[in-house]
Amino acid sequence: MKKIKRKIICIDEDLCNGCGNCIPACPEQALQIVETPNGPKARLVKEFYCDGLGACLGNCPTNALSLVEEEAEPYDEEATIARIKELLEKHVKHQKEQAAGRTDEQEVVPASRGKPKGASSCPGAAVIQMERKKETRKKQGRAASELRQWPVQIYLVPPTAPFLRNADLAIVADCVPFAYANLHEDFLKGGTVLVGCPKFDDAEAYIDKMAKIIEHSKPKTIKVVRMEVPCCSGLTQIVHEARKRAGSSIPFEEVIVGIRGEIV
Repeated sequence: MKKIKRKIICIDEDLCNGCGNCIPACPEQALQIVETPNGPKARLVKEFYCDGLGACLGNCPTNALSLVEEEAEPYDEEATIARIKELLEKHVKHQKEQAAGRTDEQEVVPASRGKPKGASSCPGAAVIQMERKKETRKKQGRAASELRQWPVQIYLVPPTAPFLRNADLAIVADCVPFAYANLHEDFLKGGTVLVGCPKFDDAEAYIDKMAKIIEHSKPKTIKVVRMEVPCCSGLTQIVHEARKRAGSSIPFEEVIVGIRGEIV
């Protein structure tokens, strides 16, 4: 592949501590952590996976990442989308294999006690039992729903739905409502919501649907609300790819929710 002069990510290995914060921050999954004689370091998987837009820059605690202009292979969008889809498919397969290997007799234990033999090693499937302190405050009136449209599932919402036009759009991972108690007040009020799972649903179909929504309905903003588990970062990647496919610079924000219900 002929190289051209363009912007691309540069990694200062002297500054890189191998923390991996840049991995989920890269929508194209162009970065990986590799073992070196000096410990784990971030590296580009392939030059043509990096679009040179620098989405990963603000997530490096040591400022080891920078954008430079140099001779590099041109960005290949088709190869990048194919790689993301392959990674998601591998993860889904891994999850199903791990789930098939578990039995009902396995003990459910708090995270502090470690995991039982045979339990899944995937962070997103880690079995955790959380204890909640009983609230002593008086019960208040039941909260009202802030949902303003139907349907909510990404697959079911047509790109021409009137509630999408010029909307403040929240793309919510389907586990979030169970973890985050104030979802309606904080993310649904006054806006439009779409719900999906980046782990078990078709990533390419989501990208195509979201691109059509952006092109046709032109929402004002997009906010991805996802869980902190690594597999859920696929939802952010899907939206980034959809924005690129639609040729849109629509304002974008990501909110990450911890499994205990806090904003990370």
